[in-house]
Amino acid sequence: MTRLSRELLAAPLALTCALTVSLAAFAQSGKVYRIGVLETPTASANTKNLDALLRGLREAGYIEGKNLVIDYRSADGRAERYRELAEDLLRAKPDIIVTRGTTATAAAKKSGTIPIVMTAAANPVGTGLVASLARPGGNVTGLTSLVAEIHGKRLELLKELLPSVKRVGFTANLDNANTPAMWQQAEQAARSLGLQVQLVGARDASALALGLETARKQGIGALLVNTESLMLANRRAIVDFGATHKLPVMYSSREFMDVGGLISYGVDYPALYYRAATFVDRILKGAKPGDLPIEQPTKFELVINLKTAKALGIQIPRDLLMRADEVIQ
Repeated sequence: MTRLSRELLAAPLALTCALTVSLAAFAQSGKVYRIGVLETPTASANTKNLDALLRGLREAGYIEGKNLVIDYRSADGRAERYRELAEDLLRAKPDIIVTRGTTATAAAKKSGTIPIVMTAAANPVGTGLVASLARPGGNVTGLTSLVAEIHGKRLELLKELLPSVKRVGFTANLDNANTPAMWQQAEQAARSLGLQVQLVGARDASALALGLETARKQGIGALLVNTESLMLANRRAIVDFGATHKLPVMYSSREFMDVGGLISYGVDYPALYYRAATFVDRILKGAKPGDLPIEQPTKFELVINLKTAKALGIQIPRDLLMRADEVIQ
């Protein structure tokens, strides 16, 4: 991503609008495409994913400052802002809106009929975003993240890391439409592993902090953290909580590892963003979103932080280390 891109993505709303208008004027010829991005984290915290999206777009012939303008909006963990941000994006008349997550996608869908490409949504059929994966219908397509479906694998890895653990806390945003399905998956997987799973539900940062402290006092031996807007916005606080209380935490995405997380297992989000560029290109060339089948992820990654493990007094099993896609020293 160019320096100009980063400055644009980090700019306040008024400045962003002024810069994007200026960028359009730089286009030498032909159509200048405007891509709205409705996101969970801020641009500065989302660099790897944005770089992957822009790399895919460049390979398809879309270059920022030449024939492409990016309008970025972040709810920064406040789900109630998505509707307002979606409406703001629509006023900029984008050709496509790129989203991450169920709540952001639902807000964009409710706000108009502009094509929407999801970079990752946990359960688009179950939450009513699309009719089916094969034939989405409507104006939404893209990729699913299989967040709920692999909670069982995360608990297996946590049990392998901590054979004596009995009770695991499970963080969930109570305002997220995917929470019931995720909780059901976690409960089923926990029973099969002989574990107890305790719901740590919250709707905002203060409730999350209180829920974590309550669960700790009630004797959880580890924590499983979801990847969604509330948790991502508070990832540093969650990681610090684990460090302060010597509590092992399994995360659902690599983003938590960038701020000192212990272990994560989940889809490769940059790979999803890179793939999302293909959907954008096809739609800009005339394809209808509802006719493009939604894809499921094929690449998952296990990341382990040895420095954090040492600070927590945890010895990582050699077999687990050997299977890791990345080991942070």
